[in-house]
Amino acid sequence: MATSNTERLIYAEIQKKLFYMIPEKWEAIYLYSSIIEEKGKKPLGEMYFYYIPKGILKRKPVNVYEIPGLFNIDEESYNELIQKLYFDIKSLRNIHKETKTEIWSSLTITIKNNQFKVEFDYEDLGDNALFNPYERHVIWRYNNLNDYSMTSSKNEKAIIDRYLHSSWNRSDYDRDIYVEGLYASQVRNIIDYERTMTIEAAIAAQKEDDKKISNDKKTKRKNDEDEKNLEESSNQILFGRVEKMKKTDDFDDDMILSSDFMKKK
Repeated sequence: MATSNTERLIYAEIQKKLFYMIPEKWEAIYLYSSIIEEKGKKPLGEMYFYYIPKGILKRKPVNVYEIPGLFNIDEESYNELIQKLYFDIKSLRNIHKETKTEIWSSLTITIKNNQFKVEFDYEDLGDNALFNPYERHVIWRYNNLNDYSMTSSKNEKAIIDRYLHSSWNRSDYDRDIYVEGLYASQVRNIIDYERTMTIEAAIAAQKEDDKKISNDKKTKRKNDEDEKNLEESSNQILFGRVEKMKKTDDFDDDMILSSDFMKKK
């Protein structure tokens, strides 16, 4: 697939953004994005990516949208990074609209083994599509993440079975592929993963935080109950003193309501 210098610059930007957005060491990155344009309708699209954390044992893929919660990153700022990444993909497609006779509807980017690969697909993703966006997501995970366990529900397994018996499940349909070596320059990531936790540690820390919050709530409830009991007890003492004072000749309503009297109760 012929590639211009402008396209290569965009690929480099996509790589840098992906490397920056992942907060720990990784084995591989898989990204999907689509842009659907139908006459008379507003363009639609979607994007998601997963990464495989680096480790001796096989690690489960981490969804990009889980990262802020797992690593205590500001969600709004992180979503802005996602939008900028999607803008690069839209820019890439705009270039292709000017230079290609046929325009892709979706792409898959794979980064692993020091290789950057882009697969461009031309399936109809509009009203005539065989599968809806949710179903395509399930199928994409099945094909690219190589983890059938991720399709855990009965509904998702049914989607995969339907896909395997459909015209989509073939290797001969139109697809362009671009491959290059990884972007060479060192790119810092959103947090220093040499000093931060792994995904397992992040999940464990999140559980500890949830446990601490639960314990804090229990402590607060107990303190509130103790305070309420103390207040009721104090009110009973105060009421008893007032009743006792009412029986004396020197009783004064103004004194009972004064702050000085309340401090002495």
